[in-house]
Amino acid sequence: MSPLTITARDAATGPVLEITGDVDHMTAPELRRAVGRLAPAAGQLLVLDLAGLGLCDSSGISALLAARSLAAERNADIALAAVPADILRILRIVGLDRVFALHPDASAATNSDSTAH
Repeated sequence: MSPLTITARDAATGPVLEITGDVDHMTAPELRRAVGRLAPAAGQLLVLDLAGLGLCDSSGISALLAARSLAAERNADIALAAVPADILRILRIVGLDRVFALHPDASAATNSDSTAH
């Protein structure tokens, strides 16, 4: 198991959280707290950069959905960037690839001219 590290930074579009390590039943609450502290303002985009994500179990998926709900409550958007292939496969199986905007990397997500895929 890889320890969870969450690094926050600001982009022109809103907050970016770089998530490294495993998001599971033990660490998902930490992700929820981090999102709660840095949730975007109305009209902003919250980007979750998953390039360093190792494992994401059902608790992790639930934390991602909670982040989406919080963004929606604040009239903001959310995007996932650099989703690892194995986690992207899971998102596609459960239909969450149609719920989240997906980008190849955080730079593409924060570029206002980019389009989700």
